[in-house]
Amino acid sequence: MIRLIRLNSWHSFNPEPLEPFPELKQCRICPRNCGADRYSLKLGYCNADASYAISSICIHRGEEPAISGDRGICNIFFGHCNLRCVYCQNYQISDRHAFIPGYGDDIEPVIRDITRILDRGIVNVGFVSPSHFLPHTKAIIAELKARDHHPIFVYNTNSYDKVEELRKLEGLIDVYLPDFKYADAKLAEAYSGAKDYPSVALQSLVEMYRQVGSTLIPGIAGVAERGMIIRHLVLPGHVQNSLEVLEQIAEHLSPNVHISLMSQYYPTPRVWDHSQLGRTVSLKEYAQVVQRMESLGMHRGWIQELSSTHSFRPDFNATDPFRDSNT
Repeated sequence: MIRLIRLNSWHSFNPEPLEPFPELKQCRICPRNCGADRYSLKLGYCNADASYAISSICIHRGEEPAISGDRGICNIFFGHCNLRCVYCQNYQISDRHAFIPGYGDDIEPVIRDITRILDRGIVNVGFVSPSHFLPHTKAIIAELKARDHHPIFVYNTNSYDKVEELRKLEGLIDVYLPDFKYADAKLAEAYSGAKDYPSVALQSLVEMYRQVGSTLIPGIAGVAERGMIIRHLVLPGHVQNSLEVLEQIAEHLSPNVHISLMSQYYPTPRVWDHSQLGRTVSLKEYAQVVQRMESLGMHRGWIQELSSTHSFRPDFNATDPFRDSNT
């Protein structure tokens, strides 16, 4: 005789492990369109699996004043990258072969470490290099909100993003902090392995601009609550690329967008012997780019002193990667 037991809820008998991000079974969330199964050992271009491969969750005080404020931002640094910039300033964690112990498949320790920082009075959370971790980014935002944490969310990206994926972030991201690295396709291919970067990045910037506009809205202690800041790192020997980047921003977005024009480039060990990238930016080169920015009517944003090349050098082998560079 079969005895029936009434259950208050259904229970799964599926012994297979859960895969919370089904889009990663055939990953096409970035412009590489690898189609890799990130739940397998056959990984794609970025070499990232489906786990929370986060190299660091820390307070960073070295971002733009409107981002860091007086207290700093809680930055989440994802490992690996969908670009391969030969001069990458975060090469310790961006390299596709870098060892990133990360947080595994469990979001709980991720949320724990973020909330510990938020409880110290930090008002914003930044996702750094999130393009290949968009499902994780959205999951973290949802979980923080579910626990009644409502920080300002900052999307800090290299801009090698898909427009259709960025559209899924509308209403979730408050401040966009994108790079615009290249207007020159040959340079993008040679230095970052992405010939299509100029067109992809420009389309991404246009979408971010559509979502949040050009006005940077200040909130508590001057920290931006909404808007965008476009970053451009001036590379030695490539002034023309920088001029074209600024011209494209002015033409396709607005000269009123906030620009962070960075002179902080320094040659990492990989490019010490490079004919052009093996040195810092000269005063003459940087001054040319600043002058063009001003002539285009770009009057909002920040420039740097050339001495900044000695700052902003994180060490991701340390517990606090920015202990020295934050000051």
